[in-house]
Amino acid sequence: MAFTLPRVLTAAAFFAAISVSPAAFAHAHLKTQYPAADAAVTAAPQALTLDFSEGIEPNFSGVKITGPQEAAVKTGAVKRNEKDNKQLIVPIEESLKPGEYLVDWHVVSVDGHKTKGTYHFSVK
Repeated sequence: MAFTLPRVLTAAAFFAAISVSPAAFAHAHLKTQYPAADAAVTAAPQALTLDFSEGIEPNFSGVKITGPQEAAVKTGAVKRNEKDNKQLIVPIEESLKPGEYLVDWHVVSVDGHKTKGTYHFSVK
């Protein structure tokens, strides 16, 4: 098989395209959260704050919190921080009692990719 100019140019274009467009394969990954994963907090939080690696669409994102005995925790509508499109804020509408809590989240990034995950924290 001879290396002709069209084949070389096609191969070069292919490798250039996959090396300069990693954003096309990106997803919004959870970077930090408050309360932090596996944290034991003394004061019950009034909201969760989730920080992602890229901008998220709040209308297609959500969070479910379950507490002791797998009881659902009432939350308000999720919203994006007005000054940071990578931050999701989840108001907690009831006082959290001492115990272990599970946060189950899902988001859609601004580029349309879906991600989800869970983490735990506890209230003393």
